[in-house]
Amino acid sequence: MGVSENSRGLILAVASSAFIGASFILKKKGLKRAGANGTRAGVGGYTYLLEPLWWAGMVTMIVGEIANFVAYVYAPAVLVTPLGALSIIISAVLAHFMLKERLQKMGVVGCVSCVVGSVVIVIHAPQEHTPSSVLEIWTLATQPAFLIYALATLSIVLALILHFEPRCGQTNILVYLGICSLMGSITVVSIKAIGIAIKLTLEGINQIAYPQTWFFLSVAVICVITQLNYLNRVSLMSSIVFLKCKSWYRLA
Repeated sequence: MGVSENSRGLILAVASSAFIGASFILKKKGLKRAGANGTRAGVGGYTYLLEPLWWAGMVTMIVGEIANFVAYVYAPAVLVTPLGALSIIISAVLAHFMLKERLQKMGVVGCVSCVVGSVVIVIHAPQEHTPSSVLEIWTLATQPAFLIYALATLSIVLALILHFEPRCGQTNILVYLGICSLMGSITVVSIKAIGIAIKLTLEGINQIAYPQTWFFLSVAVICVITQLNYLNRVSLMSSIVFLKCKSWYRLA
């Protein structure tokens, strides 16, 4: 008996969590090492781009994100996205040994809450209608309800970047976490659209010719770059476990 598409998606999502969880540790060690020799990422420095350990973390994250990307092709987003919480466990264990960041009681509660919540969502996830083309996804994405959500999200992100980040970004971790989490919600939608476009194209139903496909790709690239930029800054402000738990609480 072959493996169902949902099972493939879940396996890829779990593997993705392992790679992404490890990548946070490697990147943070690289950021610390780069910060000791130049301007820290937390204050706008980019010396970490010359640090091999940071790039090792980036490669690990890319592998994890590719697995996550393919998972969205096979399984509904409501199943794949919550499983990212499993990377908290990987990060918590590695941070304890490699970064000497001790896991406090509230951190344990946060990790357990995220994992339990993910399991509950996976068990009770509703069936998802798979769009038959990028045009169908575009029709759904241009519904008034989603447009209002997207506009509200982008407005909040701009307010955080232009108003709050210069004033309290260095002292309030929620500013950077808010930017990353809100942009992530848009990223998930774009990645799902791109994944379906690639899957349909490989099946012989060409989706590359549609401008909507390239629009979703552009949105995904912009969102990912923005997230990485602010994630590098926030990772130096607190422990890995706190960072990931707060991100998942905001996502919930």
